[in-house]
Amino acid sequence: MISRAASAFALLLLAAPFAGLVMLTDWAHFDLAKADIQAVGVSVAFGLGALAVIAAIGTPLALWLATAKGRLRNAAQFFLLLPLLTPPLALGILLAAFYGPIGPLGALLSRFGVIITNDPPALLIAGIYAGLPTYVVAARTAFAEISPDLTESALTLGVNRRQIFWFITLPMARDGLAAALALAWVRGVGELGIVLIFAYFPQGMPIRLWVNLEDSGLDATFPLLWIFLLAALPLPLWLLRRGAKH
Repeated sequence: MISRAASAFALLLLAAPFAGLVMLTDWAHFDLAKADIQAVGVSVAFGLGALAVIAAIGTPLALWLATAKGRLRNAAQFFLLLPLLTPPLALGILLAAFYGPIGPLGALLSRFGVIITNDPPALLIAGIYAGLPTYVVAARTAFAEISPDLTESALTLGVNRRQIFWFITLPMARDGLAAALALAWVRGVGELGIVLIFAYFPQGMPIRLWVNLEDSGLDATFPLLWIFLLAALPLPLWLLRRGAKH
């Protein structure tokens, strides 16, 4: 009985803020400002762009981390954990210091008239740094669950490693990779700390929510907050439910 009561209390505690949002939203005057609609488009477009880059460069890294051994792998995992464990605000400062006009790469690019800060490239980079470590960690787990005996058996049958990856490894890790992408999507599209410092413009949904809160108070954030939640949560929740059925 005690465990049931504690469980019920924990669930109510977690659900309460969302119930509060439903009750506090002024549904009769539910409306998005033009800047809010633009912020939705910015977040979705740049979030998908970052996700494509994350999948392209993160999948090979995750596979290598799942199968490799030795000091090089341990060093790679250390550098993977650095951005994952660094507070977002601090990571935003680091990105501005490296890619910005005063940074080593930023100073070099500025000679060619390229400035990466508070602009579309900066927002894309922010999304990649926000989502890539999360994706690689989750994808590595998905690859690690595949028995290496399958690869060895396929090699003895004359199947090359590229074919093994595309026709054996990737299909078997599909659900785990999809969940990893969903986590990276939520992490990237919801990031505020990094973009607040490094990529304030163009304004995506997190920044626009911050602006609405500062300018007009808590009530003014609710319409965009609903869109924000609808953009971020359905995919991970669906994947979680799908995985629970397997």
